[in-house]
Amino acid sequence: MFSTDKSVLEKDSLAQKRLVEYGTLAEKLFIVVLSKKKNNNQPVAISQNTTVCSAWFWSAWNSGKKFKNQNIDLITSQDPFETGLIGYLAACRLKAKLQLQIHTDFLSPYFIKGSFKNRIRVWLAKFLLPKADSIRVVSQRIKRSLLTIQQFNNITISVLPIFVDVQKIQSAPVTVDLHKKYPQFDFIILMASRLTREKNISLAITAMSKVVKTNSKVGLIIIGDGPEKDGLQLATINSQLSTSIIFELWTDSLASYYKTADAFLNSSNYEGYGRTLIEAASAGCPIITTNVGVVGLARRSLGEGGEAINKDNSLVVPVGDAAALAASMMKLIENKSLRQALSLKVKDAVANLGNKEAYLEKYKQSWQV
Repeated sequence: MFSTDKSVLEKDSLAQKRLVEYGTLAEKLFIVVLSKKKNNNQPVAISQNTTVCSAWFWSAWNSGKKFKNQNIDLITSQDPFETGLIGYLAACRLKAKLQLQIHTDFLSPYFIKGSFKNRIRVWLAKFLLPKADSIRVVSQRIKRSLLTIQQFNNITISVLPIFVDVQKIQSAPVTVDLHKKYPQFDFIILMASRLTREKNISLAITAMSKVVKTNSKVGLIIIGDGPEKDGLQLATINSQLSTSIIFELWTDSLASYYKTADAFLNSSNYEGYGRTLIEAASAGCPIITTNVGVVGLARRSLGEGGEAINKDNSLVVPVGDAAALAASMMKLIENKSLRQALSLKVKDAVANLGNKEAYLEKYKQSWQV
């Protein structure tokens, strides 16, 4: 497995624990974490049959040498871009099957316009995907977009979302009450996100500037960190929203936040899935979101290709529409019965998503090509 997630190398991290579980699905699992620096590390066993190491990005394609005597059956790469290219070259060298995973909506126009690098990545993905033996995507949205660019007649495309332990969130005790922590607010909106350009947190700030004109005791709590943080904090000051918008550092223990917030807000330009949306839904937190990732407009069941979050159980607005976002925020603030109805509906929509054993079995099946 080729990955760029550096936290896999950290002992007892959530990512490492997750991959140890994946390791139980195979006789052996070797994980290579790609690095931009020349800091190749020796392989380290993190479980009885799971080994992890890091490799400099531009030499990783040659990592097949390390595993040439291991009888590798499958190479899986966690994106169809640079990591996918490394996986493709390694699969050719080892004569192994190739699985490419897609965790972001790379065919979104917002992804393509994001940078010149992204445009190169789209070209690379279109080159590599037809060469895969199987493709794993994390949402129906990505699968549908893939099928618009070409046919994959002999390639299995499996939809396997990111696992969210719904029952764990629902049973977690409340250790932080946002209303007690921030008593100055009558209504609290929560965001939990990496502070990057594609998350478009500035859209939420613009929407808040409209909302507080008539609702001065509404607060927006933004949990996260990232390269856009300084700019977003400056935008908050310039918009005279310093008392209405509060930034907190990221925490993996968000269950209490979801349970004590009045609404959850997502303003992303694009998402592959949107794990925090499912987490918020698990806690019964009413959702306002742009139409991205796991969000769908159709009121179809999951078995019919529908999405868990849709206009029947959440307030869904067009990407980039600050006026629509503000209007939805106002609608939820002013309508308690709507909040209660959406809370019940969205919680019910994700009730069957948290079976770990069933998820791992589907993950194993995605490797059987």
